[in-house]
Amino acid sequence: MATYIYDLKDWPHFRWRRERIVDRLAAVRHRQGRLVGRMEGLGFKLRAEATLNSRTEEVLKSSEIEGETLNRDQVRSSVANRLGVDIGALTSPDRNVAPNHTDGVVEMALDATENYAAPLTRERLFGWHAALFPTGHSGLRKIEVAAWRTDTAGPMQVVSVTSKGREQVHFEAPPAARIEQEMAAFLNWFNDEDGKTEPVLKAGIAHLWFVTIHPFEDGNGRIGRAITDMALARSEGSKQRFYSMSSQIRRERNRYYDYLEDTQKGDLDITSYLEWFIECLDRALTGAETILATVLDKARFWERHADAALNERQRGMINRLLDGFEGKLNSSKWAKLAKCSQDTALRDIDDLLRRGILTKDAAGGRSTSYSLVGVLE
Repeated sequence: MATYIYDLKDWPHFRWRRERIVDRLAAVRHRQGRLVGRMEGLGFKLRAEATLNSRTEEVLKSSEIEGETLNRDQVRSSVANRLGVDIGALTSPDRNVAPNHTDGVVEMALDATENYAAPLTRERLFGWHAALFPTGHSGLRKIEVAAWRTDTAGPMQVVSVTSKGREQVHFEAPPAARIEQEMAAFLNWFNDEDGKTEPVLKAGIAHLWFVTIHPFEDGNGRIGRAITDMALARSEGSKQRFYSMSSQIRRERNRYYDYLEDTQKGDLDITSYLEWFIECLDRALTGAETILATVLDKARFWERHADAALNERQRGMINRLLDGFEGKLNSSKWAKLAKCSQDTALRDIDDLLRRGILTKDAAGGRSTSYSLVGVLE
């Protein structure tokens, strides 16, 4: 049986070699400060748009890491509703999906950052867990919700199946009997503001520590990443988020899992893990440039067309295109999304073609598609 770090004598007294991370840490802290300062200079409306984009990506990608694909429009609409951002009438949530599931995922993510200064408590974590699983099921499997896991079905293990069909155990969590004590120690440390642990390092350690305890039957990864976001918001002293850590983790998911597994099977020297975490954060900050570019392109587009007398359907569909419409836009999709007839959709599109706002795509086919004019890809 493998030995894990929670069974070591000095658990959970993590240590690291400061000389290996101090320069990287200083550089990423400088980038954090520059990004926050730059965004604050944009004005309220653009900051709200950037926060909407980054929070939408955070929710989508954190779920994707766990193999769950959420509907982008539903997530964006739910985030906008909670942030008080007007995105028009074309992106209302689909209430035919599992009750409040998307809203619950968004609620957890935003509570972590909007209320970053509030203590992280047992009850708050239970509320997050209940929001993630409003039906009491994970897929088709019934799970314990808003409660620590019990291990009645056996030890909590992270398992994959090899190409030969054999199960490989990557990690086994501590027994359920230890969770109450382990989580009390974790929460006391997380809420302690004595300043002994640098805030960005605290974010990385918090994630590792929480997912190592693995206190819930399901949802530990998503809750762990919400805790990371909460700690990063504390490190910046700001509830506004302009980058998505989960988006970057999603891009390097294999490395993420490898570093977690290697660290959990190693000793309490977590230097290598913290090096990766700082570098991952640095790459996430680079990704913020994409979010900023999208927001600025959208603002410049509407400045150019400020005098255009467009109807609500046209404005809504243009905003969809500016926000990164997936696939090709044709008249049938326009009619479906704008909830109008095919004839009305064609009139809307023809009007935008005459104004030089839309153009027909070069590629032919059974259905003509359209793109915005003068928007960078």
